[in-house]
Amino acid sequence: MICNNVIVTVKDEQDVPTIRELLAEQGRLSREEPGCLRFEVYHSQKDPKVFLLIERWESEEALDAHRQAKAYQEIYKPQVLPRVDRVSHPSTLVE
Repeated sequence: MICNNVIVTVKDEQDVPTIRELLAEQGRLSREEPGCLRFEVYHSQKDPKVFLLIERWESEEALDAHRQAKAYQEIYKPQVLPRVDRVSHPSTLVE
């Protein structure tokens, strides 16, 4: 299982509503992809410019396929990434 947590910080606060909608759509589409075990989008209550993406994928191949799918190629990469700072945290699940 591949676990990836991403902290996304919107650069311009005026873009927050748009980014929220785009991330919600990206999450919905991502959850429909083969190999997606979990894809959740959280909006910080402490800082309105911060979002947290919690992703779980069956395999590295599933994550690679996600990066070629509509959610990533048509929403995240062209519409979200230019407006945010992003820090990815590949993680190991502690049980």
